[in-house]
Amino acid sequence: METFLQQLKALSSAEDFLQYFGVPFDQHVVNVSRLHILKRFFQYIRQENLLAMTDEVGLFTQYREQLVKAYGDFVKSTPAQEKVFKVFQDVNGRQHVTLDSLKSSLPRRALA
Repeated sequence: METFLQQLKALSSAEDFLQYFGVPFDQHVVNVSRLHILKRFFQYIRQENLLAMTDEVGLFTQYREQLVKAYGDFVKSTPAQEKVFKVFQDVNGRQHVTLDSLKSSLPRRALA
Protein backbone atom coordinates (compact mmCIF):
# COMPACT_ATOMS: atom_id res chain seq x y z
CA MET A 1 0.00 0.00 0.00
CA GLU A 2 1.31 3.42 -0.97
CA THR A 3 2.03 5.94 1.76
CA PHE A 4 0.45 9.36 1.81
CA LEU A 5 3.66 11.01 0.60
CA GLN A 6 4.04 8.49 -2.26
CA GLN A 7 0.48 9.26 -3.36
CA LEU A 8 1.21 12.97 -3.10
CA LYS A 9 4.29 12.65 -5.31
CA ALA A 10 2.11 11.15 -8.07
CA LEU A 11 0.01 14.33 -8.26
CA SER A 12 1.08 16.90 -10.80
CA SER A 13 -1.63 19.45 -11.60
CA ALA A 14 -3.62 21.79 -9.40
CA GLU A 15 -6.71 19.81 -10.35
CA ASP A 16 -5.00 16.58 -9.23
CA PHE A 17 -4.30 18.07 -5.81
CA LEU A 18 -7.76 19.58 -5.40
CA GLN A 19 -9.47 16.33 -6.43
CA TYR A 20 -7.20 14.17 -4.26
CA PHE A 21 -8.00 16.26 -1.18
CA GLY A 22 -11.70 16.54 -2.09
CA VAL A 23 -11.64 20.33 -2.36
CA PRO A 24 -14.47 21.67 -4.53
CA PHE A 25 -13.15 24.20 -7.04
CA ASP A 26 -14.14 26.55 -9.84
CA GLN A 27 -12.25 25.59 -13.00
CA HIS A 28 -11.96 29.25 -14.04
CA VAL A 29 -10.12 30.11 -10.80
CA VAL A 30 -7.76 27.17 -11.34
CA ASN A 31 -7.19 28.06 -15.00
CA VAL A 32 -6.06 31.57 -14.03
CA SER A 33 -4.14 30.73 -10.85
CA ARG A 34 -3.04 27.08 -10.97
CA LEU A 35 0.69 27.61 -10.36
CA HIS A 36 0.02 30.33 -7.80
CA ILE A 37 -2.32 28.03 -5.84
CA LEU A 38 0.25 25.23 -5.75
CA LYS A 39 3.13 27.50 -4.80
CA ARG A 40 1.07 29.11 -2.00
CA PHE A 41 -0.02 25.62 -0.86
CA PHE A 42 3.60 24.53 -0.45
CA GLN A 43 4.48 27.84 1.24
CA TYR A 44 1.75 27.19 3.80
CA ILE A 45 3.00 23.63 4.33
CA ARG A 46 6.51 24.94 5.04
CA GLN A 47 5.21 27.71 7.33
CA GLU A 48 3.25 25.20 9.39
CA ASN A 49 6.29 22.86 9.49
CA LEU A 50 4.12 20.01 8.20
CA LEU A 51 7.02 18.32 6.42
CA ALA A 52 8.15 16.93 9.79
CA MET A 53 4.82 15.24 10.63
CA THR A 54 4.61 11.45 10.39
CA ASP A 55 0.94 10.72 11.23
CA GLU A 56 -0.64 10.07 7.81
CA VAL A 57 -4.21 10.91 8.82
CA GLY A 58 -3.00 14.09 10.48
CA LEU A 59 -0.89 14.91 7.44
CA PHE A 60 -3.82 14.48 5.08
CA THR A 61 -6.03 16.68 7.25
CA GLN A 62 -3.40 19.40 7.65
CA TYR A 63 -2.41 19.36 3.96
CA ARG A 64 -6.06 19.59 2.95
CA GLU A 65 -6.53 22.56 5.28
CA GLN A 66 -3.58 24.35 3.72
CA LEU A 67 -4.80 23.62 0.18
CA VAL A 68 -8.27 24.99 1.01
CA LYS A 69 -6.58 28.10 2.40
CA ALA A 70 -4.31 28.51 -0.67
CA TYR A 71 -7.18 28.00 -3.11
CA GLY A 72 -9.32 30.46 -1.14
CA ASP A 73 -6.63 33.13 -1.47
CA PHE A 74 -7.17 33.13 -5.24
CA VAL A 75 -10.96 32.90 -5.14
CA LYS A 76 -11.10 36.29 -3.45
CA SER A 77 -7.96 37.82 -4.96
CA THR A 78 -5.73 37.72 -8.05
CA PRO A 79 -2.20 36.44 -8.66
CA ALA A 80 -0.99 40.03 -9.10
CA GLN A 81 -2.47 41.03 -5.73
CA GLU A 82 -1.20 37.94 -3.89
CA LYS A 83 2.35 38.33 -5.27
CA VAL A 84 3.37 34.68 -4.87
CA PHE A 85 5.98 34.80 -7.64
CA LYS A 86 8.93 37.18 -7.77
CA VAL A 87 7.78 38.86 -10.97
CA PHE A 88 4.74 40.18 -9.07
CA GLN A 89 6.86 41.27 -6.11
CA ASP A 90 9.18 43.42 -8.23
CA VAL A 91 7.73 46.81 -9.16
CA ASN A 92 4.15 45.55 -9.03
CA GLY A 93 4.76 43.06 -11.82
CA ARG A 94 5.98 45.66 -14.30
CA GLN A 95 9.33 45.47 -15.95
CA HIS A 96 10.97 48.73 -16.96
CA VAL A 97 13.19 48.58 -20.02
CA THR A 98 14.73 51.75 -21.36
CA LEU A 99 15.08 52.47 -25.06
CA ASP A 100 18.84 52.82 -24.58
CA SER A 101 19.11 49.33 -23.07
CA LEU A 102 17.15 47.90 -26.00
CA LYS A 103 19.39 49.69 -28.51
CA SER A 104 22.54 48.47 -26.79
CA SER A 105 21.28 44.88 -26.90
CA LEU A 106 20.90 44.92 -30.68
CA PRO A 107 23.80 43.66 -32.79
CA ARG A 108 25.86 46.39 -34.39
CA ARG A 109 25.59 46.71 -38.15
CA ALA A 110 28.72 47.20 -40.18
CA LEU A 111 28.61 50.27 -42.41
CA ALA A 112 29.53 49.57 -46.01
